[in-house]
Amino acid sequence: DVVTTHLARQFPLWEPGTGYAYHALTHGWLVGELIRRITGRSVGAAFAEAIARPLDASAWIGLPQGQAVPVAHLQVAPQLAGLWDAVSALDTEETPNWLYRAMTLGRALPAALVTPEGGFNDPRLHAAEVPGAGGIATARALASIWSATVTPTDGVTLLSPDIVDRATVTVTEGPPVFPAPPPYARWGMGFQLDSPARRYLTAEGFGHDGAGGQSAFADPIHKLGFAFLTNWLEAGDDRRATDIIDAVRAVLSA
Repeated sequence: DVVTTHLARQFPLWEPGTGYAYHALTHGWLVGELIRRITGRSVGAAFAEAIARPLDASAWIGLPQGQAVPVAHLQVAPQLAGLWDAVSALDTEETPNWLYRAMTLGRALPAALVTPEGGFNDPRLHAAEVPGAGGIATARALASIWSATVTPTDGVTLLSPDIVDRATVTVTEGPPVFPAPPPYARWGMGFQLDSPARRYLTAEGFGHDGAGGQSAFADPIHKLGFAFLTNWLEAGDDRRATDIIDAVRAVLSA
């Protein structure tokens, strides 16, 4: 309620309809509030009921109290830590760095999102329902969820072909409102689409990258889901997920 109340009071940082910016964490609360008002459930409860339990997926938005789950301890590569330290130094009240503030929820989180015991390594944050970044899952579970958006998976289908078609129409692309270096991502209705910033198996793929090198997506052509998760967070030139995606593409096209 605290975050959504603040968002409701927030004045636009640019004229609506004239551009876009990556919302990072706040996007999750905006969509989560729609879910709560429609279903009467929190985003974590709705996710568990509609997605995780039907697929028997080890995935949570807000780790239940008493749940015995060995959560991987996140570590930040020196290059990424240095990058975020440099970005945070540029953020002042006179010249705010909006990407930095979006990623850290207005500086509530550490610059690199984690410390040895804080940020997304804090058990309190594991339990909190942070829908934009607080998901906890195995790679297998996440891949099965994405798979179920494009093909029946363990008897579960999450999205119809019509919904996939509508959700993957390009809504925003190109340079954002606040300057950032290319390559630029392409976005549908909440999904990251195939672009120079993230190549999927085919042009029809859709999914989302995560901080430090994570990547997960669905491919409607090959009818599969993919997930690469890591607890070693790297900077933007990290090729771990890209190399695996390229290898899968090569196998499928052989």
